[in-house]
Amino acid sequence: MLLTACLRLADRRRKPVRPPSQRTVILLHHAYGTGGTVRTVLTYARHLAAQRDVELVSVVRERQSSFFTIPDGVGVTFLDDRMEPPRGLRGAARRHLSRVPSLLVPQNEPSYKRCSLWTDVLLVRYLRSLQGGVLITTRPSLNLAAAMCAPAGVVTIGQEHMNLGTHRGALRAQILRWYGRLDAVVTLTPSDMEGYRCALPKQIHAPHAPHLDFIPNALPALKGGPADQRAKTVMAAGRLVKQKGFDLLLAAWQEVAAAHPDWTLRIYGTGRLQTRLETQIRELGLATTVSLMGAAGDIGTEMSKASILALSSRYEGLPMILIEGMSKGLAVAAFDCPTGPREIITDGADGLLVEPENAAALAGAIGRLIEDDDLRRRLGAQAVLTAAARYDLTGIGARWDALFDELATAGRRTP
Repeated sequence: MLLTACLRLADRRRKPVRPPSQRTVILLHHAYGTGGTVRTVLTYARHLAAQRDVELVSVVRERQSSFFTIPDGVGVTFLDDRMEPPRGLRGAARRHLSRVPSLLVPQNEPSYKRCSLWTDVLLVRYLRSLQGGVLITTRPSLNLAAAMCAPAGVVTIGQEHMNLGTHRGALRAQILRWYGRLDAVVTLTPSDMEGYRCALPKQIHAPHAPHLDFIPNALPALKGGPADQRAKTVMAAGRLVKQKGFDLLLAAWQEVAAAHPDWTLRIYGTGRLQTRLETQIRELGLATTVSLMGAAGDIGTEMSKASILALSSRYEGLPMILIEGMSKGLAVAAFDCPTGPREIITDGADGLLVEPENAAALAGAIGRLIEDDDLRRRLGAQAVLTAAARYDLTGIGARWDALFDELATAGRRTP
């Protein structure tokens, strides 16, 4: 009842957005954030903006300025600008509704704690104001909102940056119930696309099966030179959360450091597990060989200071750090986790894959790369070719163009 009343209020007060036919809106949770989703979205937004009117719409704003560079010609709009103090009637509504948990975002969606009934109202109000154009949404909660609320004249594309297997409980149930209302669902890997192909047609709530496609993330422009194959440095990067498996990497590094005390490990990123990882480093006696480097604003330059990249994730969508590292010529040792590493790496040709969550196996792979200079250089050289051939923006951008053309002629969306 509360949500219904708020949405009716939002509908009464909304101002229609009348986009031109080539208008493309990309909806993000936080466009000024530091995550990999933001980074990859900005990359393909740069390509789309060469031919279309592209706008990033961010549900929230929690930073004064963007962590990444916004491409030229791409506008940014914020629905809930938390950098602005609440004023007047809108401020009063914001104060009160921000205390009520979100009713649109499933509780096991990672953005749930950063959303509220206030963001629900703002999001639905915006979606219902759209008239025509293309809407790309970039996480499950936003895909669901578009499926439920976008008007029939809007072409909706739900982009998946993780994989279907990681979504559990109520979130998975809502995905399978509502994604059928989207015009297209775009995954990062063919294996994840097949997962959706098997799951979605079984749902009786879907008025039609959405167009399914997989479009990998494109390689962004990176600063800095190539990896330094003489550097006795292993690097890793990502949010300091359980998914990234840095606790497993530290367990592996204990074995590596014992055999190669002159090598160092640098981990780039921030997150809620920083204190726990700092404790683990002390308890394992790794303080002299491991550094938590914090966020890297220029990851390309940091990559040029290392010779090996370790990926210890428990699960992924398509790990951008892996593609970026390979483009720099880093030799890679990675868990063969779902999904992404196996789609990117050919084991033994342009990197090494080991059993998921097996710290001893990861230690062994890193040790091989340290001890065998020829192997390290050969894998790094081939990795550069793989990254350039598969993830260049020109090729990935052409796939987005082809998807737009397909949807423009399909006339799929129903009220």
